[in-house]
Amino acid sequence: MATTVKKHECHRKKENFLRQYRDEQSKELKQLTAAQFMEIWSHYDIDGNGYIEGHELDNLLQELTSSISLSDTNYESIPDNIFRELKVCFLDAYDENADGRIEIGELAEILPMEENFLLLFRKDNPLESSVEFMRVWKQFDIDCSGYIEADELKQFIKTLLNKRQGNKVTEEKLIEYTDSILHIFDTNGDGKLQFSEMTKLLPVKENFLLRPIFKGCSSITSQDLDRVFQLYDKDGNNFIEEDELDGFVKDLMDLVKKDYDKDDLQQFKRSLLNGCDVNRDKKISKPELKMVLLSLNQ
Repeated sequence: MATTVKKHECHRKKENFLRQYRDEQSKELKQLTAAQFMEIWSHYDIDGNGYIEGHELDNLLQELTSSISLSDTNYESIPDNIFRELKVCFLDAYDENADGRIEIGELAEILPMEENFLLLFRKDNPLESSVEFMRVWKQFDIDCSGYIEADELKQFIKTLLNKRQGNKVTEEKLIEYTDSILHIFDTNGDGKLQFSEMTKLLPVKENFLLRPIFKGCSSITSQDLDRVFQLYDKDGNNFIEEDELDGFVKDLMDLVKKDYDKDDLQQFKRSLLNGCDVNRDKKISKPELKMVLLSLNQ
């Protein structure tokens, strides 16, 4: 009980960050610009890992509900038992992938925005696999630098918005969106997006290699092998090559490393081919794929 009281007293002294975004009369949340949305995201994603979770999520939910009161002196903490029930209901409503945390696209569903630009990347342009991701990457990494730089990112955003809205996007909006995306996804602050940063902006629907059938298995069935091979062999020529191979390497890389760039990816690709590309044709056949999948559990 003493712990609860102390926690609640701490909340009373803390200024509610969300209160500034509520209308003073109606107490409803105002329509947010992209920049304001990013300010809110950065405020609650304290560790910058791309999720609002744990104590961050508790803080968001507490302030979201209590910010309706426009006076710090009128703040009343929610009793712990009610808060737990509220949290369950909140996650049921907004945690689309049921992982117990809030992603940036999920927060964009919660907060009112002038234009929900983040959902352009998540819902209007879903990526089924890393093969598609690599094709998008190569399309917009115009100078083949291994990074999506600010001007390339702006062109990427413009292309997506024009598909949806025609040529109605102003230069000012493009700059605002570009700056906002860099603010949240450029974790190392170099003004551009590397591979691992871009994957957070454009996540693929699923990394097939994370499925339970590949965890702790000592053998791969023919059916499992066919399913994986078909996922990457998009043109059906019985080889995983070029963009398909790059997508496969990216999925493998995601299993072993959190942050990586073009050089890391290319080095990993060379190591993979040296180990399993028996005939040195720079392609992966079905038997060679089986070797790779079995090696994941060694």
